[in-house]
Amino acid sequence: MSEAVAEASPILDPRKFKDPDFTADGTRRAEVALDSLATLWFNTGTLCNLTCRNCYIESSPTNDQLVYIAADEVDVYLDEIAADGLPTKEIGFTGGEPFMNPDLIPMLESVLSRGFQALVLTNAMRPMMKCAAGLLALKDKYGDRLVIRVSVDHYTQTLHEVERGPNSWKPLLMGLDWLAENGFNLRLAGRSCWGEAEADARAGYARFLAEHKYPVDASDPESLVIFPEMDERLDVPEITEQCWGILGVTPESIMCASSRMIVKRKGDDRPVVLPCTLLPYGDEFEMGHTLAEAAGAVKLNHPHCARFCVLGGGSCSKAG
Repeated sequence: MSEAVAEASPILDPRKFKDPDFTADGTRRAEVALDSLATLWFNTGTLCNLTCRNCYIESSPTNDQLVYIAADEVDVYLDEIAADGLPTKEIGFTGGEPFMNPDLIPMLESVLSRGFQALVLTNAMRPMMKCAAGLLALKDKYGDRLVIRVSVDHYTQTLHEVERGPNSWKPLLMGLDWLAENGFNLRLAGRSCWGEAEADARAGYARFLAEHKYPVDASDPESLVIFPEMDERLDVPEITEQCWGILGVTPESIMCASSRMIVKRKGDDRPVVLPCTLLPYGDEFEMGHTLAEAAGAVKLNHPHCARFCVLGGGSCSKAG
């Protein structure tokens, strides 16, 4: 969201999103049951090589609120999926910048060797290129089951660097060039904060992709996802049980119906399970240490639940 739009938007009513069971006007809050665990996310840590302007998770070269998760900790959850026969298809890695975690390549090997699809979200810059040999080995062994989704916040250098900072465009292109030349299963993620209609944005990305010969279909929402913007400071309606029918949205379509995220907080001795990728810090959203403990329903008690998921139709994964 542009600064001008944000400044003109009303600030969130402080009475909202306080009670997990009821909205500010006393109406019963909507909740989402876990339909099936299609995607399990791991936050690899909040450290990143960039400090972006509007990073929802506040990643930076100094933010280590979520510390590096280790390969043996990931294996605990993969073992639980196998032991309980969960229908999980996809394992996602987000950050921070995942390639800064020294265990990422071993974690990917473990995930792929068990038959899952692996999805890595990255800025495709220097940390990724330091892992080039390991990535090539994984791609040669597992092919398209290794998916790399690169953040390209806009198809122009000017606006991309407004978000990512100066001198971030050329390293991005170098990483994309390398991924395309080596035949990786490549996807892109853009942002909807520039005031463009989605059709215009996709047309712009299509020109960018054609110019650089990147094998991504800009018309396909899985190949190019354009995320709704998130700003928890701004006002947004709370979602009640009646909203499903009013909006024509089903609980099963919401991200927490099919996913969970594992994080390890600084100072903790073991990871915890959260509903999704969007709520990394709030203790009130912790669901336990195991996937079995995290199988309960999620109360939609955060602005991101309303703005990104229900009203924005956003999802960090399309597995299901």
